[in-house]
Amino acid sequence: MAAAKSYWLVKSEPHAWSWDQMAACGAEGTGWTGVRNHLAKQQMMAMKLGDLAFFYHSNVGKEIVGIVEVIKTFHPDPSDASGKFGMVDVRAVEPLKRPVTLAEIKADPRFTDMALLKMSRLSVQPVTEAHWRAIRALGGL
Repeated sequence: MAAAKSYWLVKSEPHAWSWDQMAACGAEGTGWTGVRNHLAKQQMMAMKLGDLAFFYHSNVGKEIVGIVEVIKTFHPDPSDASGKFGMVDVRAVEPLKRPVTLAEIKADPRFTDMALLKMSRLSVQPVTEAHWRAIRALGGL
């Protein structure tokens, strides 16, 4: 029996790596490099092939703009000289028809226990199935 799909949220500052850049990578995707937080590393280590993640523009925009899929599980991050951190590879699946802003999420009582609000600085975080469905609906999917 296949393992249940898990859902995540990954953050990127749009000036450093935007949704448009992610989407331009096509089916071959790219490595999610540069994560230097131990809890975020543990989240990536838990990701499985086929897991889905919201792509969140942090700092500028502060909104969920798309969905990516894990296409390669945790492996060494060549940008980490210390060798302590790793990465997963992801590919763009689809943009949200309408971005879902952090302000909307904060204002909606369904999301009071969402990791995005409780661990706001964490760059890779879990998303419950209920939150996943609700945000997809808010985003027009």
